[in-house]
Formats: sequence, C-alpha cells, structure tokens
Amino acid sequence: MELFDAPEHKDANEAGTFALSLQMANLFELSVDAFYAVVHARMSELPIQGEISRFIEKVGKARDRAEASRIASDRGDPDVLAVLKATRKVQVEIHRITGFLRFSPDPYGVYTARCEPDYFILPALAEHFTLRFGETPWAIIDEKRGLCLCRQNGPETTVSVEIRLVPGSTNPAGAAAKNEDKDSWEDLWRLYHRSVCIETRKNPGLQRQFMPERYQKYLNEL
Repeated sequence: MELFDAPEHKDANEAGTFALSLQMANLFELSVDAFYAVVHARMSELPIQGEISRFIEKVGKARDRAEASRIASDRGDPDVLAVLKATRKVQVEIHRITGFLRFSPDPYGVYTARCEPDYFILPALAEHFTLRFGETPWAIIDEKRGLCLCRQNGPETTVSVEIRLVPGSTNPAGAAAKNEDKDSWEDLWRLYHRSVCIETRKNPGLQRQFMPERYQKYLNEL
C-alpha cells in the first residue's frame, strides 16, 4: 500500500504548498506588515503553526487594507499575539546577529562568520550582507543547524546567494581556518578593540545584558 500511497501524499503536499503560496500572495496584497510577520514567525521555529495558520486566515478575510492592518495588530487576539511575539523575537535576533557577526577571510578569500542563533534567521541576512560586502564573496555558518548562507560571484556579474548544508565541520565556502590564535585579521581586530577600550568604563554586567553570552564565543575581541 505504501507504493500507492506515496504519490497521493506527494500530490497533497504540493497542493498544500500551492494553497499556502496563494494565501501568502493575498496576504502581501492586503498587508505587507502581516506578510512579514508570518515570515518571521515561521523563522522562529516555535510550535505555533496553528496560530500562524489562523492568523493568515483571519487577515486574509479582511475586506480592505485598513481592516487587514487592524486585524494583524490586534494583540487582544491570542493568535495574533502569538505571531507578533514570535516575530519580535526573530527581529531582535536578526538585529543582534547583524551587529555581532565577525568575519575573517579564509584561504580562498571568502569572508566567513560563524554563529548559533536561537532562530532560523539565515534567509533574513542575505540582502543585508550582500549590500554590505558588494562583490566580495562571503559565508555565514549556522553551527546550531549545520547550515551555511553563501554568497559567491558567478560568471560575469551574476551573484548566487543560497543556503547549503554544512557536511560535518567543513565550510562549504572553502575550508575556513578556525584557529583564532593564528588569524592575523582577528589579532588586528583585538588590537583595535584594546586601543579604543576605556578601562575605567568597563561594565561586564551591562555588557552581558546587551551582548548575551551565546554570542560572545564568536566575538574575537572578548
């Protein structure tokens, strides 16, 4: 029976994906904020799939953009509240990661950074770092999920930004060196940090508040 059931399951999955795509397209037309709220809530990987589905359904039934905006911001609705809370957590994580990532070039000239974000935020980083690095190839490795967001130059002026699986500890962007003590770029960054640091204004408690410990292991200056 499994041989006969498999195609049906595949068709059902494809139909579900198509239906979700239509819902998301409709959501985008009604409210861009609601659309990105759903995108970020899904990135949270929190167990709120039911709340997200009901959020999409409720906003999708709005008669116009004004009503959609009102529904999508109604924190008195438990489904909306769950989505907005998850969205906020992901947005804070994205903001922190863009500031805390530390890049250094590997032997192939790929600027590589490592992190362990609480949420699956790699897709949200592509545009920011593509604009930041220009034509320079780069890679961001999510060690918690074994994934890598890569940007490499293609033929002529084409650019490829994609998420890849990281096989074991190998950097798919090109054998990144992990020995921090021998990395001259990291030594240079530490020297800069020490030169601008004001010893009398050090506040470790405040530092931990704004720079959680889960990020500190990847900060070369600490």
